Amino acid sequence: MDASLAALAEILPPDLGADERIDRRAAEARWGTRLPRDYTAFMSVYGAGSFSEVGVLMPLPPREYPLWCPGTFEEETANARYTWEMRDGQAGPGIDPEHILAWGVTSGPDILCWLTADPEPDRWPVLVCGRHTDDVFTLFDCGMVEFLRRLVADEHDTYPLSVDIRGGSHRYVHWLEEQRRRLAEVDPDTGLPWALSSPEDWS
Repeated sequence: MDASLAALAEILPPDLGADERIDRRAAEARWGTRLPRDYTAFMSVYGAGSFSEVGVLMPLPPREYPLWCPGTFEEETANARYTWEMRDGQAGPGIDPEHILAWGVTSGPDILCWLTADPEPDRWPVLVCGRHTDDVFTLFDCGMVEFLRRLVADEHDTYPLSVDIRGGSHRYVHWLEEQRRRLAEVDPDTGLPWALSSPEDWS
């Protein structure tokens, strides 16, 4: 595990994650590029899933799933590019919307993207398309894993999201585990029966 992923794992435990086993050839063929190494490392430990209203997407849909298809790059990338075009290119001067690729989403709903103009994916910065942020598009000079680490640790100079997750505890849940829990009629975040899922019932 590389240093940035290890640092994230210290504050966002991956015990409910899973190796996503991404078909890299298929993903590269669909998106025309190699994906950043920190993203593929993240997916091998956490997989696609969510924590505290923040979700990490898959590059391609899985072949099968228990309840619903988890989120993929496809729809949110189209949404971010459309927003860029509707805002008359306010993502920044000289940015081609084809260089916006979504990897995450929030309940805000914000879209977490890479700006893919650099030919080296490991240098792609994070671009947030915010729904209720001060600026619709904000660029963060770090990779996806470091962005998440700073988010969980509350170390961003400018808070990046429309949803405020600061000050709470965070638990990452893989999408398959979330769907298994829903099938078992337990809270997908806590793993408790629905009747015991609210804090006032935890005593």
